[in-house]
Amino acid sequence: MGHFAVIAPPLYSHFHALQALSQALLARGHRITFLQQADAHRLLNDPHIGFVAVGERSHPAGSLAAVLHHLASPLSLFRVIADIAASTDMLCRELPAKLKALQIDGVIADQMEAAGGLVAEAMHLPFVSVACALPVNREPGIPLAVMPFRFGQDEKALHRFQASQDIYDRIMQRHGEVIAHHAYHFGLPPRRGLHQCLSPLAQISQLVPAFDFPRRYLPANFHAVGLLHTPLFPVPSCAPWPPLPQPVVYASLGTLQGQRFRLFHHLAQACRNRGLSLVIAHCGGLTSEQNQQLQEAGASWVTDFLDQRAALQHAKIFITHAGLNSALEALDCGTPMLALPLAFDQPGVAARIEWHGVGRRASRFSRVHQLENHLQHLLDDDGYTQRISAIQSQLQRAGGSERAANIVEQALVQQRVVVAEAN
Repeated sequence: MGHFAVIAPPLYSHFHALQALSQALLARGHRITFLQQADAHRLLNDPHIGFVAVGERSHPAGSLAAVLHHLASPLSLFRVIADIAASTDMLCRELPAKLKALQIDGVIADQMEAAGGLVAEAMHLPFVSVACALPVNREPGIPLAVMPFRFGQDEKALHRFQASQDIYDRIMQRHGEVIAHHAYHFGLPPRRGLHQCLSPLAQISQLVPAFDFPRRYLPANFHAVGLLHTPLFPVPSCAPWPPLPQPVVYASLGTLQGQRFRLFHHLAQACRNRGLSLVIAHCGGLTSEQNQQLQEAGASWVTDFLDQRAALQHAKIFITHAGLNSALEALDCGTPMLALPLAFDQPGVAARIEWHGVGRRASRFSRVHQLENHLQHLLDDDGYTQRISAIQSQLQRAGGSERAANIVEQALVQQRVVVAEAN
């Protein structure tokens, strides 16, 4: 059996997905070790998965909080890019010795952390790439994952996509320079972007084709497996679901954006005005006083954590930041969405929600009456639920963690290119 290293950004949603894949591999007798800065250890809650801290000097214990604060702030874009660059630089410097000492047989590399692919390639280790968020694979005619654009093939749309890609590459120059530096240092061909650090053996994505824009040029080794999750994955301690009058609206802005009190307050007012029961999960982002103020504004139940799948099964509408994991869970449960994208690939996910007609997209700056109108449209139109069914069916057939584990075994144990099955 193999000993596989997992290299991923120190973010809950990424560790959550990769832990599920790791558990499927553990059940087959493999050994798994995550490597990241010390604070990331708390993102794992399976004692059978190993963890090795790296970057103790540049990324000491306690330093992740500042990085997450930057990620949650809309005014910290260049600080976030600097943090990403510093993390990739640290991992590229420290991983080679650690992987050698651990006698790693192969690497599972999150697409959003270039160091996984760079170091594995430099050490001649087989590796697979996993897209926990929207894939970074580039393709003419497809907007970058971080862009909010609807799909289009007219000249204006294609120009917009290319121009935005050029702007993105300039903004990400600092990270690109780190990638280029280490590629040169490792003796690898030149490269400057995440999309150039992907596995030639196998690429795994949670995004299924039925929820993507129409692609024509994905590599033959690209596999859409759907949600990487396990029914056994424990959720934080949660209160039991209370009896609430229908229709129920569930709102969550993810683990990084739960502090957005003003937005939650507008949602509470909108739901009260429409006679809707609103459940808010803020993931620890709000104070008890703010919880009380939201209930006074119209929220029916405000809590830190809850069982999200149970909430989605109770709810008629899911108000979401449009993180990919949350959107796929909503589709899997058949719940239409009101997407309020905030950062990262969320604009791209929200664009897909709108384009496929499985929800509506709104600005986080929407006024209360605008939110009311969006909610009423979602309640009045059964077409949203009907359009979800095709995506839901494909998600449930995609194979999830078990299929992903099969692909990882073929790529890392047999060390061969794994060609995707024809649909």
